[in-house]
Amino acid sequence: MVQCPFAIYKTNNMNTPVAITINHLQHVGIPVTNITVSAAFYSRLGFSNVMQSGFELQGETGTCIMMKNNTVIIELYQLPAAHLTEIRNRKDGHIDHVAFDVDDIDACYETLKNASFQIIEPAPVFLSFWEKGCRYFNITGPDGERLEFNQVIR
Repeated sequence: MVQCPFAIYKTNNMNTPVAITINHLQHVGIPVTNITVSAAFYSRLGFSNVMQSGFELQGETGTCIMMKNNTVIIELYQLPAAHLTEIRNRKDGHIDHVAFDVDDIDACYETLKNASFQIIEPAPVFLSFWEKGCRYFNITGPDGERLEFNQVIR
């Protein structure tokens, strides 16, 4: 484990770093409009489907696939049909979020909360992804970018 090589700063005080450890870039999340076509595209680039799961959004079901090539993981996810128009109409920027791997999601959440970061979720969220699940939360950066902190449960 390596101490984070860069500091993540409070949005209202850019000179005060917080003490969290980011192990590595965990994945890049990409919303797609046809999960089958996108999975085939990334397969041609040498990525393999290493995890697939459904998820619920406003009472409808979407699909998430984690595609891996060596140590690089791309999260492809297709939202339910009612949400696909916005994805299709994006003109620039289809990458939705960057996820950082952390060892202790609760400690990370409390550290960033106490440092006045803009956290989207009211608490870390459990997903039944991977073998035993994972927990995550997101913060927003100064330009609205989403940064996810994620702990895969082992």
